[in-house]
Amino acid sequence: MITNVKITHWALVTNPDLLPDQEYSADRQKKYSKLITFKPRQLLWLFNDIKMERRNFIKHSALAMAMLALYKTDVFAQQDLLRAYNFKPLRNNVGIFTEQGGTIGWLNAGNGFVVVDAQFPTSAPHVIEELKKLGEKPFKYLINTHHHGDHTAGNIAFKGLAQKVVAHQNSLVNQKRAADKANNLDKQLLPDTTFGTGWKAKIGDERISAYYYGSGHTNGDAVYHFENSNIVHVGDLVFNRRFPYIDRENGAHIGNWITALDKITSQFDNDTLFIWGHSLDPEKVTGNKADVKAYQNYLQSLLTFVGAEIKSGKSKDDILKATTIPGAPEWQGDGIQRSLTAAYDELKGV
Repeated sequence: MITNVKITHWALVTNPDLLPDQEYSADRQKKYSKLITFKPRQLLWLFNDIKMERRNFIKHSALAMAMLALYKTDVFAQQDLLRAYNFKPLRNNVGIFTEQGGTIGWLNAGNGFVVVDAQFPTSAPHVIEELKKLGEKPFKYLINTHHHGDHTAGNIAFKGLAQKVVAHQNSLVNQKRAADKANNLDKQLLPDTTFGTGWKAKIGDERISAYYYGSGHTNGDAVYHFENSNIVHVGDLVFNRRFPYIDRENGAHIGNWITALDKITSQFDNDTLFIWGHSLDPEKVTGNKADVKAYQNYLQSLLTFVGAEIKSGKSKDDILKATTIPGAPEWQGDGIQRSLTAAYDELKGV
């Protein structure tokens, strides 16, 4: 019988050296930064005391999600339900891992493992541990979709383990510059294999192809296609139904991002399964071409709305008061001001 239950906020970011692409604001980090300990009866009392509409309860509180899972199962017997991460196969030998930060993709090939993105130093060891359970194999490649800390800070966990670290050449430049600025270069594992327009590798029966479409979320975003499985990891080129982080400081460009998504929808077929870097609903980090087109519509609607507001004489401060983007009401969550600011600055040539 469990006498005490410990739960941590599964998407918590506590490393102050990481880049600002975080899902949770500073006040939320402070609120959930402590390890919370409950006795089982207290856990159920707390669950019953939460006064929150159920949909938002599930979407916005990972703590509550953990309690809901315990409440619906045998809280006294299912200790493994306290695991805070999700390691999930998709099809063939490709799967995903979610815990903190950007979604990790993985390949379990006959002759080794491939990992796409690495989250944080606290979560990366968990995906390593799960993969090692699948067999005694080398880690052939660690691949980064772009440089942001919620995708690359965990690279360091693969030091001495991954044979090659792969990323677009701009991603390397951006990661090194950010690390120099934060004075934490010693905490980084930088890419040792970079490319410009594309890169290919064969691992076991799987072929991986990388594609670069120019500036989007940053100027260093690449997508990776597991060809035999027909699964594409797009990193942060798609934020599924949540307001995106648009990193203009590192070369983001909304107009070109829209063009890049055009190329993606043209290049891949209707059977392609896409992996998103982030999603409003943490259970929906994969999707199809319709979701890519929906996100493209969000970006186009964003530019159209902000452009019309500028033309009507609205000030930047007035534009930033918007709470939704006309034409794309599905996009929600924190951070709409980031989208509005990026669109305003791009259209004004700032």
